[in-house]
Amino acid sequence: MSFNEIDRAKILAEALPYIQKFSGKTIVVRYDSGAVQGEMVETVISDIILLSLVGIRVVVVHGGTPEINDMLNLLGRQSKFMDGLRCTDGPTMSVVQQVLCGQVNKDLVATLNRLGGRAVGLCGLDGGLFQAKMLDEKYGLVGDIAKVDSSMASSALNSGYIPVVAPVAQGMDQPVSYNVNADTAAAKLAVALEAEKLVLLTGVRGLLRSPDDETTLIPELQLSSVPALVREGVIAGEMVHKVDCCVNAVRSGVRSAVILDGRVSHSLLTELLTDAGVGTMLTN
Repeated sequence: MSFNEIDRAKILAEALPYIQKFSGKTIVVRYDSGAVQGEMVETVISDIILLSLVGIRVVVVHGGTPEINDMLNLLGRQSKFMDGLRCTDGPTMSVVQQVLCGQVNKDLVATLNRLGGRAVGLCGLDGGLFQAKMLDEKYGLVGDIAKVDSSMASSALNSGYIPVVAPVAQGMDQPVSYNVNADTAAAKLAVALEAEKLVLLTGVRGLLRSPDDETTLIPELQLSSVPALVREGVIAGEMVHKVDCCVNAVRSGVRSAVILDGRVSHSLLTELLTDAGVGTMLTN
């Protein structure tokens, strides 16, 4: 065999114990369309299909910020954010629901199926998957998930499908649909499914000690170290919410959570099936 053939064989052999470790286990992947773009879409989708084919139960939870912004712009409506959340009035919620549950969800399902996977689309309204109460009046129809009924997602997994979930929730306090944060939805669903791992695909390398220096990546982080890093300002901005979702998931029974760069080719496979972790993993 040539060097390249030997190298490839070693990589496959290295993956075997990880495949054995995760086979039959559930992994929830938070797919960020703002980070995964262009040719990387098919790369990430192919990675998800491969994980499914080797016996890993993969659930995808997606957002849709760029697509919602585009549709609101097309309709002449301005996007407004506060504290990192989309301020969502009634007309905006109609757009959010149509874009997330229709366009983004079905496009992902179609891509998964076209590339050889078996995917089925769900949203938080299906089977009462996500049930929420208003987070705060100042945000409008933004929900705080109070209950998760994961039975439809479990049924899809048990039938060999990859559930693809849009983060819209059924109102518990009033007869409305709520816009919910996709990171939060992924974390809550991971807990409900007793997942082995939560993976947040993002547009950053992971948690960095110095935001402008990717060589300062923190590869592994214990939950007990998080408060100090927040005080030091290492965990700041949007990363505060992402880390918080990971912490809540791990504290609630998920074995580990990973913040991973969705822009890096095959980062999902490298993180899960090789010795070389490429993101920041949070554990107890």
